[in-house]
Formats: sequence, C-alpha cells, structure tokens
Amino acid sequence: MSDKKSQLKAFGRLLIIMDELREQCPWDKKQTMQTLRHLTIEEVYELGDAILDNDLDEVKKELGDVLLHIVFYSKIGSESNSFDIADVCNSICDKLIDRHPHIYGDVVVENEEDVKRNWEQLKLKEGKNSVLEGVPKTLPAMVKANRIQDKVAGVGFDWEEPHQVFEKVEEELGELQVEINAGDQDKIESEFGDVLFSMINYARFLKVDPESALERTNKKFIKRFQYLEEKSKDLNKPLSDMTLAEMDIYWEEAKKI
Repeated sequence: MSDKKSQLKAFGRLLIIMDELREQCPWDKKQTMQTLRHLTIEEVYELGDAILDNDLDEVKKELGDVLLHIVFYSKIGSESNSFDIADVCNSICDKLIDRHPHIYGDVVVENEEDVKRNWEQLKLKEGKNSVLEGVPKTLPAMVKANRIQDKVAGVGFDWEEPHQVFEKVEEELGELQVEINAGDQDKIESEFGDVLFSMINYARFLKVDPESALERTNKKFIKRFQYLEEKSKDLNKPLSDMTLAEMDIYWEEAKKI
C-alpha cells in the first residue's frame, strides 16, 4: 500500500486532470451540478453493487468514479467562488472533529450506542430543529425508513428488546389482514406500509441492513430464474408452456448451485 505522500500526490494528479478536462474537453466544459446529479446517483448504486458482490477490484474502480464526481462538483463550485475542494475537505474535517468529542475532547463514551446518541444530540445543538432534518427527501423509501428509525433511536425513541419489535410486526400483519378482508384498497396500502416499516425496524434490531438483504434476495432470484430460462432453452420448451411443477424441479436445482 502507498504512503501518505504518494496518496496526496495521486489526489493532486486527479485535481490537475480535472482542471485540464474542464478547460479542454467539450463534454466536461458543458456539465453543471444539475447535469451531473443523476450520473452521481448511478455511480453510487454501481458502487453499492460492487460492495454487495464483494468485488474489491470493482469497488476500487467505482470509488474512483464517485471521487471524480466529488472533485467535479468542487471544480464547478470554485468557478463561481462558492467553494473549492479544500473547503469541502476542511468542512468534513471540522464536522468530524466537532462530532467526535470523545476523541478530540473530554467526553467519555463506553460503546457505539453512546457515540450515536452524542452524534444526534450534537446535531441539534448545531441549530437543527429535528433529528430527522438530515434524512434526504429523495432517498428510496426503504433506505429512508431505515435512516428515520436509526436517527430517532439515537435520541432514545426506540424499543428495548427485539421481541417487542417482532410483536409489533405481528400486530401490523393482523391489521393488514383486517383491511384485506374489508377490501378497502387505500387502507390496505396504508397497513402494508406499516408492515414494511415495522419489518425494517426489526431488521435494525437483528443488525441486518434491509436494503442489502433485499438486494441479495433480488440477485439470488435473478440467478435462479435465469437458470430456469436456460433449462427451458435446453428443452426447447418455452417457459409459458411449462407447468409450475416442471418449473419447480429446475428451481430446486438452481437453489443447489
């Protein structure tokens, strides 16, 4: 692994390349924060895929793509004298120091939970009116629910034991069934949302990231279904002509791979 001097040199090289691209490349010259936004989101999702696949070489590449975007935004910010990459780095350094008084101050903590509670309390002292202000409005609903629950837990609004959360899941499932029986679609959707919210909360108590867990299941399903499609082609028999019993045979095979 490279030393700090080499790391700083590599970062400086990226900054120089960014300056050159912004000045000379027709595409890079045209970009704005607004045009880059959706590309940045895409890059972060690609990084997430690489992490889930545990493909470290791909993680390295995707981290580079994300870092490029950070440098790109900073370059655009410097052109209007709003901020530059130094401001970005110093801003996060200052925040980390302020939010870690147990490292850079005299606060004593005993565990990770103490750190999380202190973090949320410090954010309120910085002028935020709600611990939920920091949850981005555009987050996907499942990720947003997880962040909401994590943040309110940081100020003590939480269950004490996992079994209490599971009982809540069961309660919400019962309420969903009541509305299903009644046939009110709007209430069914509302109660279904409550079930999902309580399941996400239960995942937190199990120390499971619900987004990652669901994506693992998505990948698993895709792999098994594509195996089923391959078998269908081998048999020269369209899936639409196969019975569920026939499909199940190959599905069980796929589960063993």
